[in-house]
Amino acid sequence: MIATLLQDISGVSLPKLVGLVALGIGLLVFLFVFLRYANLYVRSVLTKAGVGLLDMVAMSLRRVNPATIVNARVNLVQARVADVDKRDLEAHFLAGGNLERVVRALIAADRAGISLDFRTAAGIDLAGRDVLEAVRASVTPKVIDCPNPASGKSEIAAVAKNGIQVLAKARITVRTNIARLVGGAGEETIIARVGEGIVSTIGSKNSHQDVLENPDSISKTVLARGLDAGTAFEIVSIDIADVDIGNNIGARLQADQAEADKRVAQALAEKRRAMAVAAEQEFKAKVMENRAKVIEAEAQVPLAMAEALKSGRLGVMDLYRMQNLQSDTRMRDSLARGEKGEEAEPGK
Repeated sequence: MIATLLQDISGVSLPKLVGLVALGIGLLVFLFVFLRYANLYVRSVLTKAGVGLLDMVAMSLRRVNPATIVNARVNLVQARVADVDKRDLEAHFLAGGNLERVVRALIAADRAGISLDFRTAAGIDLAGRDVLEAVRASVTPKVIDCPNPASGKSEIAAVAKNGIQVLAKARITVRTNIARLVGGAGEETIIARVGEGIVSTIGSKNSHQDVLENPDSISKTVLARGLDAGTAFEIVSIDIADVDIGNNIGARLQADQAEADKRVAQALAEKRRAMAVAAEQEFKAKVMENRAKVIEAEAQVPLAMAEALKSGRLGVMDLYRMQNLQSDTRMRDSLARGEKGEEAEPGK
């Protein structure tokens, strides 16, 4: 048989032989490609997705997963969503976007009657936001707790004008604004703004009783401020979930102020006492100085008397009379001191 085949081949010219070999290789390549993409190609043809066999081969060469593109096209066509070019799908896939969630978001937005094109959805996805979750939140508003429990706080503390602390907890119902989703602030900004509004509103109340009697006045006042400006959300409502009474901040501040005033007064009193002690010491120093001067002056008396005796201005008899007078004076002083001591003995 082999010999017969070789005889037949030997009877064929070289160009025909080359053509037959090329045709065989082409058939093998086509068979390989068809078998590899047969499932995707059949799905594309049956659903009229518009992705051909050569397109799938080209996608593989461009390192694009053909299954992802075909599935996306099939979902869009079956959902009767506005036609999206497969090149745009490839571009978003190559850019690292989540093509599956973008397609699901387009279908959900179309079913909900929300205007959302592919470029906007792709931009939202590439910006790092969950476009599918945004569409869902636009259809079904979500509720945000204020303050955020993840921050470790369960209530917002504010103080009314009478000094009583009011603890409030709010729930914010928001709807996603797709037009402001790219570049708009997130949930943390909404929570911060609403918390600030609650604190300022409670702080403007004359009494904590006004807050307890009419808590919805807080939500109305805060909602009227347009706190959703520049954010990716539209605030639907702000509801005060809970209101409690905290500490008497005014009384505590007054007590702290009184304690501070007391310490200041004590410091001033201590300062005055120290000044008085210093003045007393100065007076004692002056007394001792004057005593020293008196002693110094008394020490000059004997010298003066000696000089007077020497010069003849004072006689000996005069000196004796002066000494007798001094002795009498000392005796009287001693007697006077003794009488005072005797009077003081019964009271010991």
